[in-house]
Amino acid sequence: MKQGFFITGTDTGAGKTWATVALMRYFKQQEQTVIGMKPVAAGCEWQDGQLKNEDALLLQENASIPLEYRDINPYAFELPVSPHLAAKEKRVNLDVIAKAFDHLKDKADVIVVEGAGGWLAPLNNQSAIEDLAKTLQLPVILVVAIRLGCINHARLTFQSIQASGLQCAGWLAMCVTPDMLMLNENIACIRNKISAPLLGVLPYTKVSDFDCLAANINGEKLI
Repeated sequence: MKQGFFITGTDTGAGKTWATVALMRYFKQQEQTVIGMKPVAAGCEWQDGQLKNEDALLLQENASIPLEYRDINPYAFELPVSPHLAAKEKRVNLDVIAKAFDHLKDKADVIVVEGAGGWLAPLNNQSAIEDLAKTLQLPVILVVAIRLGCINHARLTFQSIQASGLQCAGWLAMCVTPDMLMLNENIACIRNKISAPLLGVLPYTKVSDFDCLAANINGEKLI
């Protein structure tokens, strides 16, 4: 692994998975091999005798090399609720995730690890997504859902990332609604309030178009 990044978002539904896949496509365009990992996923369905998550399957599909599903998503839960609730008696163990990450990290030039929910979403009674990122010691890319309230959400999440001691490598503006009022003004305000670089404005698309999204990433500061 030459580089690794932890992808977090301002909230559930911020567009983390689409942004992660777009980043994977971007790195491929730079002739880098890339792997995506989603350590914890809730809202999974039974496929081929095991629980699988739609977002994790997208990361598996877009990896540069074939990988077993369990390598990408060690903790898959059926209920579409917060991981600490979905897990029930199966507690998320950060050491297990760290070992899975170590198993993957040398298989590609770049590894991107997508969190679940927002930065402080709980994984168990003691740990949150923040603690997972700290365990893996990866620079963080923040995905900001551009919608009403995004300025506050972006600033609070960025401040929390800074307080964790981890580097925020940059942020992505994810346009999640087709009719956001004063979209450019909101993005400009966040850009002025967050010291990490804006890595791209990903336009609203009704259906997934990852090459289109990747074309809007300016990742020169990541390489």
